[in-house]
Parts: sequence; C-alpha cells; structure tokens
Amino acid sequence: MKYLLLIQTTSVDADGAADECTVEDWMAYDKEVRDAGVFVSGESLADLITATTVRVAPSGERTVTDGPFAETREVLGGFYVIDVPDLDAALDWAARCPGSRGSGAVTVRPVADFSA
Repeated sequence: MKYLLLIQTTSVDADGAADECTVEDWMAYDKEVRDAGVFVSGESLADLITATTVRVAPSGERTVTDGPFAETREVLGGFYVIDVPDLDAALDWAARCPGSRGSGAVTVRPVADFSA
C-alpha cells in the first residue's frame, strides 16, 4: 500500500533548512528508503519565499498571493511516497525520517487507490 510522508517543521535556520538535522542525515535516509525498495517518489520543496497561494471565491474570482502567507507555524518541507505492506511499516519509516526530529513532524496518510 502506498503512503504519503508529509514532512513539516516549525523551526528553520536562516537558509530555511530544519534546525534538527543535516544534509547528510537526509542523504542517508534517502539512500535507506531507496535501498529498501519502498521508495515511490519524493521531493524537497524550494525555498519558502517562492510560495504562491491561489484562492477561488464562490463567485469564481481568483486571488493570487505571493509569498509564504500560510496561517500556520508549520512549514511544509517536502514529501516521500513509499510503498509498504501496512500502516505500521509506514509509521516505522516516518519515525526514521530526519524531519520527525525535534520540532518537526511527519504526517502519514494512505494514498487513495481508485482503481480497486
């Protein structure tokens, strides 16, 4: 079953990177996920200042806002999609993720399968 690991943090350094882990931590985790054969896809997101938000009113009017104006303290840093047998295995991979350390969190959600 496929699961989305949504990587979030509340603490970033001046460069927008999570304080609690290093690039080497991420490289090691990425290698581990790939070597285990559970990696489906994943990406790290570009700097937060590149964000653009789109909202559409009931009237159909579109509002586009430049910048990181989310009404949350959490910053979405990236994601992995993994293919594992069950939720317990997905939770194990989430716990190994550097993004789950300290102020970070990894939200685990099953990917809907509409072909079933």
